[in-house]
Amino acid sequence: MVRDGVYYALAMLLGAAVLGWLTVPAVAAVPCLLAAFFLWFFRDPERAIPQLPYAVVSPADGKVTAASLTEVAGEPRIRISIFLNIFDVHVNRSPAAGVITALEYRKGRFANAMGAASAESNEQSICSLRTDEGQTIVFKQIAGLLARRIVFNRRVGERLERGERVGLIKFGSRCDVLLPPESQLAVKVGDRVKGGSSILGALPHRAGDRVEEPGKTEIGISRESPR
Repeated sequence: MVRDGVYYALAMLLGAAVLGWLTVPAVAAVPCLLAAFFLWFFRDPERAIPQLPYAVVSPADGKVTAASLTEVAGEPRIRISIFLNIFDVHVNRSPAAGVITALEYRKGRFANAMGAASAESNEQSICSLRTDEGQTIVFKQIAGLLARRIVFNRRVGERLERGERVGLIKFGSRCDVLLPPESQLAVKVGDRVKGGSSILGALPHRAGDRVEEPGKTEIGISRESPR
């Protein structure tokens, strides 16, 4: 469990104690229920992390709302967007193994995170990662209508492992992953994914590697023996 959940729950229980003392004890049931909700909301389950080379895993639990080729800063990129509702696990994980090369926290709006414009206009944290395969991918945490706090607890120069915890977004939000245009997709709009364990796609691979066709919930990647 993320410790934030404990803090919120303790605050609610303190409020319940005060209400129970000043008013009818039954009124204290409301903050007690909220305390239970916070403990559940900030859950942090363990996940089995795929160890396949070139695989990119989901940074968050949620529903895929976009998975297509787009243009970002004048360059083609594959954008995969994942919308987190209030019932999803909100702990975020690194989509690949590599070193953080740049971080940016951009202030902005708190519009509906499902809207296409939110990718640029909403408040967001942007992490650029140089992967072990030599590719650069970008991972965004984007605030939404209810999300008013983005947490990213790593620094430039730090190494991340695939599926490693990197932060969270509180109370509904969106995560985007931007991949090189030659990457292969393994998800489609409407798919449900889990942070750290669901494979979103495969990075461009070197000659001699074999990657199964995309469009499945998982991509199998294997290295052929040299001839």
